Amino acid sequence: METIIRLTASLGVFFIMICWEYFSPGRIQHISRKQRWPVNLGLAAVNIALMRLTLGSIAYLSAVTAAGHSWGILNRLQAPEWLSIIVTLLFLDFAVYCQHIVSHLWSPLWRLHQVHHTDLEFDATTAVRFHPMEIMISMGYKVLCIYLLGANPWAVIVFEILLNGAATFNHSNIHIPPVLDKKLRWLIVTPDMHRIHHSTLMAETDSNYGFSISCWDRLCKTYRAEPRQSQTVMAIGLAPFRQQHELGFIALLLLPFKALRRW
Repeated sequence: METIIRLTASLGVFFIMICWEYFSPGRIQHISRKQRWPVNLGLAAVNIALMRLTLGSIAYLSAVTAAGHSWGILNRLQAPEWLSIIVTLLFLDFAVYCQHIVSHLWSPLWRLHQVHHTDLEFDATTAVRFHPMEIMISMGYKVLCIYLLGANPWAVIVFEILLNGAATFNHSNIHIPPVLDKKLRWLIVTPDMHRIHHSTLMAETDSNYGFSISCWDRLCKTYRAEPRQSQTVMAIGLAPFRQQHELGFIALLLLPFKALRRW
């Protein structure tokens, strides 16, 4: 049931975002969906199948196991449920933010994470363009965080739904009026804010790491308000890969095992 809830919510948000992109795009795209979408959605399908056949609902089950054995800080302290829900949501979101930074700074993880950044355009399908090994490592890291914290099981489900929905939203090629965007950024990560993270310029890529709420980038001094070029013309992706055609499905799976090229 937990898997069905998460998948239904993810597909619902994805459908809303691609419709929004169609009727009110934020940027003109120069690489067609026919070139990019089969690759991005193909990776998504592989990752969903892989998780279903291996780890499945391990995040939720880990939280249930931790609660049953009184493992983790919140369970040891016997925190009230309302507090454990709030702390779980904030802690896991900050943990993902920290993981994202390490994925850029540590070469072994960057080899995997660069698959996400080689997309030469930016839309809702970019949110699911991840190497399967990175997905597996991310889930393992999340499970460790859940055990350490003693995360609330229901909050874990909510967090997974929010994280997937937020990632789809802030990777979307949608138009939000600048005045509204600036107000929204005080609470959540908007597409214009996260698009900067997908810039070809290193100083911009190494900023705006948040996925859901925007406070971590502000508190940790990784926030960047605007790109050097305007949002509508800034170059997307990794510079070395802009000199070649869009990478295919097999090429992306093999990319982490080839010579490392970042800038």
